[in-house]
Amino acid sequence: MIQIRAAALPLVLLLSTGAMAPSWVSEAEAQAASPAPAKAADSRYATAPDGVKIHYTATGEGPLVVMIHGFPDYAGTWSKLIPALSDNYRTVAIDTRGYNYSDKPTDVDSYRRDRLVADVEAVIRAEGRTKATVIGHDFGAFIAWFFAFDRPEMTASLVILSVPHPANFANELATNPEQMRNSQYALALQAEGSERALSAERFAAGRTDPVERQAYLEALKRSDFRAMTNYYRANFPIGPNAPKPGEPPAQFPPVTAPVLVIHGVKDPYLLASGHSRSWERISRDSTFLMIPDADHNVHLDAPALVNRTIRDWLDARR
Repeated sequence: MIQIRAAALPLVLLLSTGAMAPSWVSEAEAQAASPAPAKAADSRYATAPDGVKIHYTATGEGPLVVMIHGFPDYAGTWSKLIPALSDNYRTVAIDTRGYNYSDKPTDVDSYRRDRLVADVEAVIRAEGRTKATVIGHDFGAFIAWFFAFDRPEMTASLVILSVPHPANFANELATNPEQMRNSQYALALQAEGSERALSAERFAAGRTDPVERQAYLEALKRSDFRAMTNYYRANFPIGPNAPKPGEPPAQFPPVTAPVLVIHGVKDPYLLASGHSRSWERISRDSTFLMIPDADHNVHLDAPALVNRTIRDWLDARR
C-alpha cells in the first residue's frame, strides 16, 4: 500500500511494508512463521466470463482456500501462509486481473467489483469446486467482502485482513475526518495519469529480503500500473464514486458465512475503528483479532500470529 503526500501530481510515494517481525514475536514464533516450504505449486489459469485469463497457483489437498492479494502486490504475498495451510487444505493464490501473469485489460469497467467477484468464482470453478474459504488483504479483502455478499452459497468462510466491512468504511469516511484524510491517496490514484508516477522499483525498495524483493520486483514489472489504478477509479467510494448528497447509504446483505477479521492497529490507511459493530452485519460467528504493533500489511508484519490464527480458526470449522 502506498501513501501519497501531494495535492496533485507528481506524487510522492512512500511504501509501508512489514518485512521484519515485531519485537514482541518470540524467536520460536518467528521460525514457525516460515515452515519448511511446501511442494512446488502448480501454475494454472481460469477464464472469467468476460474472457479475461486469471492466473493462480495451487498446492495441497483438502477444503479449498482462495487467497486474494491487494495493491500493489501479487500471489506471492501469501508465501508464508501457504505452507501453514497446504498440508491439509487446497491452497490457491490468485494474481488478480492486471497483475503479474493474469490478463491486463486497460479499461476502467473491467475492474468493476462484479467482474472481480466473477474472477474468484471462475477460479473456484476451475478447481472443480462449488465453495471455498476466501481470504483477502487490502483490495483483495474488498473483493472477498463482495464475494460473500454476491455468492453466499459459494462462501464457506471468510478471512479479512485490514479492510472494514464496506458499510462501516463508508460510515467512517462520512463521520471520521481522520479516515478521510488517510484515504486521500486513493483520490490521487483516481486522477488521470496517476499510474505514470508509479514504478516497480519504488514499491520493491521496501522489501528487505533480497529473494522476496527480486520476486516482487519481477511480478510488478509484469503488471500494468494503469490496471492497478483502475481498481480505484472503478470502486473506491471517494471522488467520482462517492455517494451524492442526500443519497441513502448502500445496503448490503448480511454475511452468512463465519468471518475472521485480522487488523494491524498501526494501519495508517484503514483505521481499526472501522470494524466497530461490524459483527452486527454477520449472521454467523465472527472473530476479530487486533494486533497492536502491526501495520497495514498485517500478514507480513506478524506472520507467526496471523498464520497460526488462520490455521486454528479454519481447523475449528472443518
